[in-house]
Amino acid sequence: MINGVFFRVRTNITWRDLPSCYGNWKTVYNRHRRWSMDGTWEKVLDGLRAGCDAAEGADWTVSVDSTVVRAHQHAAGARQVPPADFPVKGMP
Repeated sequence: MINGVFFRVRTNITWRDLPSCYGNWKTVYNRHRRWSMDGTWEKVLDGLRAGCDAAEGADWTVSVDSTVVRAHQHAAGARQVPPADFPVKGMP
């Protein structure tokens, strides 16, 4: 499942085009969305930071190479309001 999410982000494909070797695309999508909403991805990153040097750990962040991840050609028309079930930080 995690490899499916990484593959999808790395290749910038639609969820429906996810190769079957990663499992059902809908299952991978649902788990990725649920983990994004409940903070699981942040916990994973915090766990990875725990094993690093104390002096460098606070400065660790996720970095994505912009030559690999690009906006889809239709991304300019995306809606401005997030879905009701997706929490937005800083908003009640």
